[in-house]
Amino acid sequence: MMSTELITKLREMTGAGIMDCRNALKESSNDIEKACQWLREKGMASAVKKAGRAAKQGLIYSYIHGNGTLGVLVEVNCETDFVAKTEDFQSLVKEIAMQVAAVSPTYVSKDQVPSSIIEAEKEIYKAQLKEEGKPEKVWDKIIEGKIEKFYSQVCLYDQIYMRDMSGKETIRDLVTKAIAKIGENIVIKRFARFKLGEE
Repeated sequence: MMSTELITKLREMTGAGIMDCRNALKESSNDIEKACQWLREKGMASAVKKAGRAAKQGLIYSYIHGNGTLGVLVEVNCETDFVAKTEDFQSLVKEIAMQVAAVSPTYVSKDQVPSSIIEAEKEIYKAQLKEEGKPEKVWDKIIEGKIEKFYSQVCLYDQIYMRDMSGKETIRDLVTKAIAKIGENIVIKRFARFKLGEE
């Protein structure tokens, strides 16, 4: 039985999608090194080699929605000015901006979420579980799942891509596919979302 933690670790190591990681672990009897190798052989971990490369070029893109009532600015980086000018890269940046407009993330990635926020969330979940009468021995497992769900709501990389009808593809998956297709490292650097009248 493979754990969510194992799938998450393999995703972080390879940049491959959830289902691909699940299949890789299944094929390799939950051996993470063999699973990495399996993904590389299938060409699904090609983005990993590029992930460490410097991404200093790219685009700052603005998206205005609803007759000027909602606006988004995003900065997405790539390695070369040449790629920044391609249709594929520009299309990706536009999709990311539209995601920010539609789904309103708070952070780009998990590492930007302050630990104080996570601890506060955990305390809320503990209080809920106590109220529900759940045994303490299962709290940690339930809280772990709730924190992952929290990340999928507030972190852009972990959000489900709004156009994915299956409800499985995340923005990280979208970026990973683009890295594999374009052949350069791509990083979502930052974003700002402005809604008219919002404090």
